[in-house]
Amino acid sequence: MNFIKQVLAVIVGFLLFTIIGIIILLVTLSSGKEDSSVVLKESSVLKITLDNQIIERESDKLFAGIFDPRGSSKIGLLQVKKAIKEAAANDKIKGIVLEMKFASAGIASWKELRDELVAFKKTGKFIYAYGEVYPEAAYYLASVADEIYLPESGMLEFNGIGVNTLYFKNLLSKVGVKTEVFRVGKFKSAIEPLINDHMSSEDREQIKLYINSLYSVMLEDISVSRKIPVETLKNISDSMLVRNATDAKAFGLITHVAYYDSMLASVRTRLKLDADQEISFVSYKKLEKLAPEKKPATDKPHIAVLFANGEIQSGKGDSETIGSESLCEELRKLREDKDVKAVVLRVNSPGGSALASDVIWREIVLTRQVKPVIASMGEVAASGGYYIAMACDTIVASPATITGSIGVFGLLMNTEELLNDKLGISTDREKTGLYSDIGSLTRPVTDAERMIIQNEVNSIYETFIRKAAEGRHTTAEEIETHASGRVWAGKDALGIHLVDVFGGMDKAIEIASKAAAVSADDVTYYPEQKNQEWIEFFNSITGEEETQMKTFGAFYAHFKTLQSLPKYQGVQARIPYFMEIK
Repeated sequence: MNFIKQVLAVIVGFLLFTIIGIIILLVTLSSGKEDSSVVLKESSVLKITLDNQIIERESDKLFAGIFDPRGSSKIGLLQVKKAIKEAAANDKIKGIVLEMKFASAGIASWKELRDELVAFKKTGKFIYAYGEVYPEAAYYLASVADEIYLPESGMLEFNGIGVNTLYFKNLLSKVGVKTEVFRVGKFKSAIEPLINDHMSSEDREQIKLYINSLYSVMLEDISVSRKIPVETLKNISDSMLVRNATDAKAFGLITHVAYYDSMLASVRTRLKLDADQEISFVSYKKLEKLAPEKKPATDKPHIAVLFANGEIQSGKGDSETIGSESLCEELRKLREDKDVKAVVLRVNSPGGSALASDVIWREIVLTRQVKPVIASMGEVAASGGYYIAMACDTIVASPATITGSIGVFGLLMNTEELLNDKLGISTDREKTGLYSDIGSLTRPVTDAERMIIQNEVNSIYETFIRKAAEGRHTTAEEIETHASGRVWAGKDALGIHLVDVFGGMDKAIEIASKAAAVSADDVTYYPEQKNQEWIEFFNSITGEEETQMKTFGAFYAHFKTLQSLPKYQGVQARIPYFMEIK
């Protein structure tokens, strides 16, 4: 008994010590946070270091930099844009320096950030860019700068974009797994990596169209900034004429073959500083704190921006998934809040569960009956992502948004051979009815079952088409013309009326502001991120995601996709996950 008492005492003491330690840590950090303030010096420069994944928005990271010595974090598009706006309006900020360090984002996110920099330049302030390596998308952003620096041994990629797709048919065959696919739409290629070992002709056709559209968006913007005709840029790209820094300078893609110190010297000259004077740089994280807080009082009329980010599934969601239960709850709250005069639904989703998408669609329709609902498409709003966007009054998209993919599929996997022949595991069954075990993973699908499942998939597709026609105020026949699972770039989607207007989140807020007669400055962002910092805190301790990224390297995204296969329950409305645009 004494031994047990001692053990319990040690456990209780350890728990109390841990709790008290966390409380002290929180109090210390909160105090430091309250005391910290941003003081700008005259002739300051906003430095934006792009060295991580660009996401929709960041949470308030209480623990950033404590367990991670670099203080690394994903970069919030919302926060960077907010800082650029403040830099444009603040007289103490004279310019921006872009440090390009292997940031990753979709082309639509790069464009939205780039458009903000273009607006900044209209103030007459300068933008300088420096990078040792410019991948194609990073150069697209840097091309907006007045001066672009690249070291003599640096690299600039300017040879077009392509799509790489991994196919798993042969792998599944080797391990004894047979796939049974039920789909509608000849372009619905989301499932092809599991049943093919190459691109289908239909998939190749749609990919060729939308990547050329995406690249034309990039080239047109670069042409304006660098004052180089699009055809000249296309020739440089197609012939890969730029192979080193000297080539990049000769063709006008950069302004200086020079190192970081030379860029700093140029900034000092622009600021009229002496050679030994330190440049007063300020990070976007600090500068965006100076911007006027856009969260209005709860009793003030305002616009609600609701983020819907990630694949769509039933139940609760998180920062990387859209849970129908969670999002519907948020929509109901916004619909019932009399101070919320309009809703901007920011959709960044490749789709997912057709059922979950339909449940969310219903809540958006109900909300639209009470107040304006505007969709703002991010990098991708396709399949299930388009399903929820089409319920809105107006759809705003970037020309570089990936959208459409109006189609559905179902997937069953037969693991009988894997279990019996590879693993030596046998199965047996008994049932009350002929179809009691329909969808079983341990036997083949019968012809009768195949017909039942395919009919259900067909029915869901018809519902998708009908509701898309209602949302777009057209006929089912017209929607069908652009459906069949076909993926479109936003640039082409506008012409076929799948979207209404080009623009980013600011454009959507502007439209919502006019529709609701509310100032575009009165904006609140949902859902609240009160728990996100704790999630990131524990992730920083375990390091699970970072370990996986280091282990799988360039194949990390595909690994994450394979991890998500168990979620393919029920009929799915999603675009290809095994696709990488480069």
